[in-house]
Amino acid sequence: MTGPSGVVERLYFGREDAERDMSDGLLREGFLRTAAYDAAVSGRKMLIIGRKGSGKSAICMRLTADGVHPGGTALITPDDAAGDEIRRFELQGLTGDTAKSLIWRYVFAVQAARHIVAHAKRVHGLRRLPRPVRTLRRFLRANGESAGEPRLYDRLLHGVTGLQTSLSLEAFGVKAAVDVGGAPPASEGARAARQLEVVERGVAEAFADLDCAGSHAPLLLLVDQLEQIWSSDPDSNAMVIGLLLAAKHVSGAYGKALRCLLFLRADIYDTLDFSEGDKFHSEELRIQWTATGLRDLALARARASAGAELTGDRLWREVFPPTVGGEDTADFLFGRALPRPRDAIQYLNACRDTAVERGHQSIHESDVLLATRQFSEWKLQDLAKEYLVTHPFLAQLFVMFQNTGYVVMRSALEARFDTVAETLHRQYPAYAEGLTAPGVVDTLYGVGFLGVRRGNDVVYTGGAHVPVQPHETEFHIHPCFRPALGATHAIDLHRYEPQALTHLLLRNSSYPSAGLGPPVRRDFTLLEELERSCNSIQRQVGRAVGLPTETRAQLSQQVVRVMSDASQALLRLRDGEAVDAYGHVLAAAQYFTTVAAQLLASGVDDGSGGSVVRRIEDEARRLTRTAGGSHTGGGGSSNS
Repeated sequence: MTGPSGVVERLYFGREDAERDMSDGLLREGFLRTAAYDAAVSGRKMLIIGRKGSGKSAICMRLTADGVHPGGTALITPDDAAGDEIRRFELQGLTGDTAKSLIWRYVFAVQAARHIVAHAKRVHGLRRLPRPVRTLRRFLRANGESAGEPRLYDRLLHGVTGLQTSLSLEAFGVKAAVDVGGAPPASEGARAARQLEVVERGVAEAFADLDCAGSHAPLLLLVDQLEQIWSSDPDSNAMVIGLLLAAKHVSGAYGKALRCLLFLRADIYDTLDFSEGDKFHSEELRIQWTATGLRDLALARARASAGAELTGDRLWREVFPPTVGGEDTADFLFGRALPRPRDAIQYLNACRDTAVERGHQSIHESDVLLATRQFSEWKLQDLAKEYLVTHPFLAQLFVMFQNTGYVVMRSALEARFDTVAETLHRQYPAYAEGLTAPGVVDTLYGVGFLGVRRGNDVVYTGGAHVPVQPHETEFHIHPCFRPALGATHAIDLHRYEPQALTHLLLRNSSYPSAGLGPPVRRDFTLLEELERSCNSIQRQVGRAVGLPTETRAQLSQQVVRVMSDASQALLRLRDGEAVDAYGHVLAAAQYFTTVAAQLLASGVDDGSGGSVVRRIEDEARRLTRTAGGSHTGGGGSSNS
């Protein structure tokens, strides 16, 4: 069997874009069938919706591959020029949405007509074309739509001109626009709609004559990459709404002979607001990925590149290290990437590339950790770019979370936002209405940057999760972005540095430099009081159910360090060593004062652990008094 080094050299998880993945062959060999793919193929869903990198284009490109869909496919991907034509298109008497639906219907009708003319001979084996097919061929010639494979832009120009003036409909027996429906239409929009109905009836008649619906799978019209021409303005929204209306219309106009599949970015679809939006819910399928699904995808890609004999156990036990930071490697990786294939592919490739660059024969834990930092920086930048159109201010919001804890309480977030609100309003006046503290929470949750604590879980956007509710106060930065922000601990809590060794003087000797003599009872008393204070704080932390779990664990860890240090100092005193107990206790008291201030700054309040802050402050003051009055006795610690 080939050793890990050979596997790592061949290992490749693919490219970030489906188009190049298809040309490389990896998408064909390493494609993972999902519920979204099955719904698209079966016709149960017309709208495939997902975030950038969620695999929409992978499904689209897979369907266009030879032999995958027997009914034939036509891929429509508008470029900037085509997008400009659609956005500018309007017809007197029609709303923008309806007018743009007509231009999309024209594109679909012409695409179907071109398909039918070629398809009748190639698939149905007809030497002489039936009359309806010959009619479509004449229509295409008369309107300049039959030569070669014209760009979508050229087709749109023909459609725009024809719908705004007059299409050549002589092939269908209509000599002039006035013949469409009898009396002259009342408006430009009505005339265009009637002309288009003539064309669509001709296409439907040809489909029926060939019995396409009954003899083979339907023609699939695939529309993808709309984000390339969308710009969050009313005309762009009308363009997408028009596409939705057109796709729904043709599903009825052509029956089972033709289906439309639209691949839309979630951030685009979710901004649309139109009266018929509720009619599309049953057509929607939102792509959702789980860690298990991404793990399956990783294995499929790894086997496609490194060999079919590669097993999951070998991939995650030999090629990758079994654990990273004490956590199962696959769980570590997929828990630190947004749940979508593109991110997983980038992260896995980064781990592999780091190992190769460092000359390792397999991927080491240190390779994964190095790749994690690089990946996190990529993703923080990519998130701002992904939402540049809808949330151009996003990168400025990230500054509020740099070098802080990854647990963020609502009150702390509000305080941070207050310091930047004026600047944001000045730089982005068009977005000022939504640039409020609650609006920022909603935005950061919606893009996947923040999660919200619900019960024992932290929930990130996606699936059936509801938006952030006003009563929810605890938020977490997604693990993907923590390394890039320097937010690797729950809160920005200073680490306690042991004092015992610092204040340890020479064993069993004189102490002229410190002004100290041999250990006396007051030294023992001071350190014992410090231990009592630590126990008191620990008990309060254990009872603070409102304190975030991660914050509680981090705080408890530091209190244990303080107590352990005090215990070590006591042991040294008992061994006859000289310890500056006075300085030791004062340093611990000052540390507790700092911790209390940091907890308050992180947003801890009465509802989320204020009792802990008060207990820490009380113990810090008590220790200071004890040290100051140590000659007359120290006083006890509260055991409540």
